[in-house]
Amino acid sequence: MTLLHPDVDERTAARSDTPWVTVVWDDPVNLMSYVTYVFQSYFGFTRPKAERLMHQVDEEGRAIVATGAREVMEAHVQAMHGYGLQATVDRAPTP
Repeated sequence: MTLLHPDVDERTAARSDTPWVTVVWDDPVNLMSYVTYVFQSYFGFTRPKAERLMHQVDEEGRAIVATGAREVMEAHVQAMHGYGLQATVDRAPTP
């Protein structure tokens, strides 16, 4: 049994090798064509993949667009904010 420091919330504490995700959220401002453009230009997705993720954002309210180390996911979130998209970092869902 591992004891965490009492000031550490066990729900948010994660091992350094835990995968993280970049989540892009739906918003009422950006056009679907613009979101597709951002996914293609920033992530290098093919048009069909960018459109699939854009539709997921539109229909489900969010889409996971990248998975990896937390620092990289935070950089992706900052980039999405730079494009005017709403995005967050979260722990990868467990299978």
